[in-house]
Amino acid sequence: MSNVEARPAEVTCTSTPGDVEVLGPRDVPLGGPRAMRVRRTLPQKQRSLIGAWCFCDHYGPDEVRMDVAPHPHTGLQTVSWLFTGEIEHRDSLGSHALVRPGELNLMTGGRGICHSEVSTDTSAVLHGVQLWLALPDAHRDAPRNFQHHVPPTVTLNGADIRVFLGSLAGSTSPVPTFSPLLGAEIVLPAGAALTLDADPSFEHGVLLDTGDVTLGETALQPGDLGYVGTGRTSLALSSANGARVVLLGGEPFGEEIVMWWNFVGRTHDEIAAYREEWQAESDRFGRVDGYPGSRLPAPALPGGRLRPRGNPA
Repeated sequence: MSNVEARPAEVTCTSTPGDVEVLGPRDVPLGGPRAMRVRRTLPQKQRSLIGAWCFCDHYGPDEVRMDVAPHPHTGLQTVSWLFTGEIEHRDSLGSHALVRPGELNLMTGGRGICHSEVSTDTSAVLHGVQLWLALPDAHRDAPRNFQHHVPPTVTLNGADIRVFLGSLAGSTSPVPTFSPLLGAEIVLPAGAALTLDADPSFEHGVLLDTGDVTLGETALQPGDLGYVGTGRTSLALSSANGARVVLLGGEPFGEEIVMWWNFVGRTHDEIAAYREEWQAESDRFGRVDGYPGSRLPAPALPGGRLRPRGNPA
């Protein structure tokens, strides 16, 4: 998914530990041909990263058609996870795949890639999350790649868990990552009280999709992302009426990045060069075959220089 905000902000980040911190979503109109609105919880001023997770858009359920024209990415991986609907994915690697509920689609941008996303004719309602992972410096020019995985459902104390990246509750995703990570969907029944073993080197975020959930002693509202820092050996989730959450985790990233539009880099000059190459239709990004329309043009850079911004202490 492209970030098609008219004035995308630049972001640079590292993560710091702390108590439960509630990150409320901001409503973002993405505009363009798909006319979608999303609830964005990463990045924001008080926290830009959870592990390598640097972008979280939560959308639907909405009766809306997605039609995102070919657009570029660098220095990141995109993670598409649906609850309802179906999206057709095409990229410059030559991948042509369907994104379906409960199935992971992970695309590596690395040095450069472009892709399109269009909801299928059978999808009247779209509901899901779009996530980005920042690639560490040693791997940020990794070659283009696309992976699809259908994680099994494991049950723990009545909760259904699908682990799409990393390991949790005895389930491990076979999809490799460039930094230690966790990504899972958890469906809690009414009256659930679930304690999960946690890697103390990880920081974690719990995104509440639907229902009610309490993280530790902190109640979350739908759309909230509850953050906890490193040092936890367990995570306690409870729900009175049932809930669905997305659990994200990872070791603190430890690097500063500059994120603007659909690019992740390290400096203003890098981002400006990526934009210029995209506008010039450089081979860095390739081309998407099969999309019946034009590419997305890059927005204008802001007047000042893009600069790194880290999480507050």
